[in-house]
Amino acid sequence: MQATDTTNPEYFHKVVDCQYACPAHTPVPAYIRLIAQQRYTDAYLINWESNVFPGVLGRTCDRPCEPACRRGRVEAEPVAICRLKRVAADFKDEVADMLPKAGPPNGKKVALIGAGPASLTVARDLAPLGYEVHLYDAQAKGGGFMRSQIPSFRLPESVLDEEIGYILNMGISTVFNTYVDSMAGMLTKGYDAIFVGSGAPRGRDLPKLPGRKEADANIHIGINWLANVAFEHTKEIGKRVIVLGGGNTAMDCCRTSRRLGGEEVKVIVRSPFADMKASPWEKEDAVHEGIPIIDNHVPREFVIEKGKLVGMTFDKVEAIYQEDGRRDLVSTGEDPVFFPCDDVLIAIGQENAFPWIEKETGIRFTSWGTPIINDDETFQSTRKEVFFGGDSAFGPSNIITAVAHGHKAAVSIDLYCQGKNLSKRPPPHVTLVGQKMGIHEWSYDSIPITDERKIVPLEDLKKSLNDRMVEVELGFDVETAFIEAERCLNCDAQTVFTDANCIECDACTDICPTSCITFTQNAPEGELRNKLLVPAENTDQDLYVSGTLPTGRVMVKDEDVCLHCGLCAERCPTAAWDMQMFLYNMAKATPDLVDVK
Repeated sequence: MQATDTTNPEYFHKVVDCQYACPAHTPVPAYIRLIAQQRYTDAYLINWESNVFPGVLGRTCDRPCEPACRRGRVEAEPVAICRLKRVAADFKDEVADMLPKAGPPNGKKVALIGAGPASLTVARDLAPLGYEVHLYDAQAKGGGFMRSQIPSFRLPESVLDEEIGYILNMGISTVFNTYVDSMAGMLTKGYDAIFVGSGAPRGRDLPKLPGRKEADANIHIGINWLANVAFEHTKEIGKRVIVLGGGNTAMDCCRTSRRLGGEEVKVIVRSPFADMKASPWEKEDAVHEGIPIIDNHVPREFVIEKGKLVGMTFDKVEAIYQEDGRRDLVSTGEDPVFFPCDDVLIAIGQENAFPWIEKETGIRFTSWGTPIINDDETFQSTRKEVFFGGDSAFGPSNIITAVAHGHKAAVSIDLYCQGKNLSKRPPPHVTLVGQKMGIHEWSYDSIPITDERKIVPLEDLKKSLNDRMVEVELGFDVETAFIEAERCLNCDAQTVFTDANCIECDACTDICPTSCITFTQNAPEGELRNKLLVPAENTDQDLYVSGTLPTGRVMVKDEDVCLHCGLCAERCPTAAWDMQMFLYNMAKATPDLVDVK
């Protein structure tokens, strides 16, 4: 193998698994260390720089960082990264005066359609550059689906209002209570660029299922129903409720139903329980609230008696998995199963809907109803001044992905408005700095501890089920947050190897607790992975390979199992190993919005 090019910022970025997995590339270990130091405001600002909504995401994020967490490879559970983000938000000081303001006007005007997380991110990134930003939304407040689809018992309105307020106070012109019904009309308003962040507003239905039309009054599309609850148009539901679907929206629907009078609420899903799209913790919360999840049942019919919905029938199926990974749901041959109900909530997916974008605008769409865009870096549509992001770009995803789209789209809009090439993206901001303060002293805690993951306390079940405005999760207190933060292995403290200093004494090999360092003859990657002290089986993570050493061997480190404990650097007699702190900030239209020392 060739020697590893550690000057490529993406190499060490990939080693910080949690940050690499985050779509917005939030520097997770950096803010967790600040929480351990009780520097909550600084931790919040680091989050706000990249993910824009720390308080919101600390409660609602889909947590792609946590399955990637290195702690989960040595213990049963990863660090509670998401809930530590909430700690920063809960215990921060007032930050409004620390945030950037609108920059001097640059003469450019941008329209944002839809006030969800993608559009709000674009607004925040462009306002300091002097853009005149107009934000359109049909609702009375910003937030988009964060406001209309996430129940208050998961995300209090006060948290949402606060973090949206930070952005709107940057001089954003809001055009709320206004449904944009014509892209052609928007294109005549003199905007230099238009960003579409209107989400995926159409919930899927079961229009061909027998009884659907007759029972329409008691059958509700999940996302529409959640919005009606959020805006207090709907305040009750029948005592017996069936929720169809296995995603997070279905979990929100069933839990909200319990709070609106549903006494017998059940979720019925086609797939096996393990295959459900809902996050594991969302399923756990539903079960904790006494909601059964019945899997392997395919809807067959809405049962109507005397013109009224009385229940549904289902075919019982089993999942058969093919060699190529495809799954077939095959009937077990049993009689249809009947479940009584008063209301049904359909939460089986969402899709894009752009009836307001006319063909003559030149904006083209795929057969799936998503816009044709250049790529997932520029987000430019087939009409050069129109950009898409969030769910409106590729279909339903999550808040943090929408934020990442917003960052990239803002860069594209800025480049476009300057007449520059959109494919020539600005590089990420990267630093790599040594951490040695004394012969045995480091500027970070390098001792891996063995504390188990802490569980977030919950509100009393009876109290929370009686009021949908009562937040269920109470968050960590300061003491618990410190213990959980100390579980972080500081994966951004990189082990950096200097060939010329190495005398091949093997001291690092002897002391390494995971045997991740091997000195051996070079070979092709497949062969090299198998000849290490411990074979490197995870090919998703790179090998760190040195140049050729005096004996003809090379140093090979398996980045997948390194704990970043620093013992190799502490033991090395020649400083061939050094611990260097790596900071990676993804490119944004406005870099370095906040200053954290």
